[in-house]
Parts: sequence; structure tokens; C-alpha cells
Amino acid sequence: MLDIENLSVNYQGVCALDGVSLTLRPGEMVGLIGPNGAGKSTLIKAILGLVRYRGRIELQGVPLRRQRQRMAYVPQRSQIDWDYPATVWTVALMSQTAVAGWLRRPSQEQQARVRAALARVGMDRLRHRPISQLSGGQQQRVFLARALAQHADIFLLDEPFTGIDKKTEAIMLEVFDALRAEGKTLLVSCHEWGEALNRYDRLLLLNGRLLADDTPQAVMTMENIRQAYGEAFQPERSSPAHRPFAS
Repeated sequence: MLDIENLSVNYQGVCALDGVSLTLRPGEMVGLIGPNGAGKSTLIKAILGLVRYRGRIELQGVPLRRQRQRMAYVPQRSQIDWDYPATVWTVALMSQTAVAGWLRRPSQEQQARVRAALARVGMDRLRHRPISQLSGGQQQRVFLARALAQHADIFLLDEPFTGIDKKTEAIMLEVFDALRAEGKTLLVSCHEWGEALNRYDRLLLLNGRLLADDTPQAVMTMENIRQAYGEAFQPERSSPAHRPFAS
């Protein structure tokens, strides 16, 4: 299990996360929700060790900083320079640099691992295509393949469903279900509402601090939503598919 206890992050004196404690278990997919600026990406970056924090993050009782190789990360598409001159194969092969090193050619076994990951998301036949020539959904699948090729235990995904097509969404959900069946842990930052949230085993409602941690039905109440998004939140202005589950 991944245990996070009393996690706090400050950016130049501004508190981004305050005393967050939670546990992520093997075989579950957890949705991370909250308004813009709530600290969702900050939480993921803290787990990855990309920002300084106070508190404790341990995986199976061992500090996570000692076992970073057990995590895989799929960043927001908006954070990627899609004009960078790299092919699908080059991007996916980056998953092996921690093992092979930057100056060593990946072994045949490692290359086969990457080919298998690309095939798993339907991108192997496009492996020689420049990443800039792909659709948004195809680009997202390449970065998912890069994560899969790491053979990690914990997958951290920052808004993976944003700006993708239905085919890519179906492929990703199939892969996620398979990872859960393999005992992997998935933490997914998202902006989804309505029935789409039922795909998650649990939801974490965040706004600087952890406001709720429970099943989608238990978390998506008007009391919790207004606590996170403010009293001015008006669900009746949204379509039924985007309304909270309960009043």
C-alpha cells in the first residue's frame, strides 16, 4: 500500500496542500477531483518527488524516494511540447532510460517490452510517426504506453481523459481494468462529473486539504461539492449528466 500522512506543500509561502493523509491500495483506481487550483497536480508531483513537501510518503513501509522505479506517470497533455521532433518509438522508449541509461542502447528485451506496450494501446503500427502528427487521443495513448513499459506498481495519471476521442477512452479504460486485475494501483486526476465517476473505486475530493475520501456515491453530495467549489455552485445549470449523485 501507498501511505501518505500529513502531507503539506508550500509554494513561495502559499499553501498548496495542507495535512493530506490517505492510503492507496493495490488493485484499485482512485479518482482525484476538485476545483482548479485545488492541489491535484501538486499531490501527484509530491508523490513523484518533483516538489518539496513535509510529511510522510511510504510504499509498503519504505520511503517512496527509495523506490521511484515502482511508479509510472502520465502527465497532462498541456504540459508536453508536441512540436518536439520525436517519433512515437522514441517517446515510448524513454521508459527504459532508467534501466539502460541515456547513453546505452536498450536491449532487445527492453525494445520488445516497448513494442508490446505500444501494441496494447493500438499504436505499434504508428511507431515511426512523429508525435506532432498524431491526434490528441493517439498522443495520450503513446504516453500511456510509455508508462506501461515501465512495469510499475503505481500509475499516476494527470487528467488522462481530457481532449481524447471515444476510441482512446475505450482503450484506456480496458487497460485500466486490466491493471487493476493485475493488482496495480491507479491515481487519476480528473474533471469528470455524473455517471463517469462510477468507473472509480473511490474518490478523493481535494481543495487544499482532503475534504472527502469514499465511494463516488458517498463523496458526490451537495454538501461536499459546495464545500469544495463554494456556495455559489449551482448544479441545476448543468445538464443532468453533470449533476452530483445526491443532494
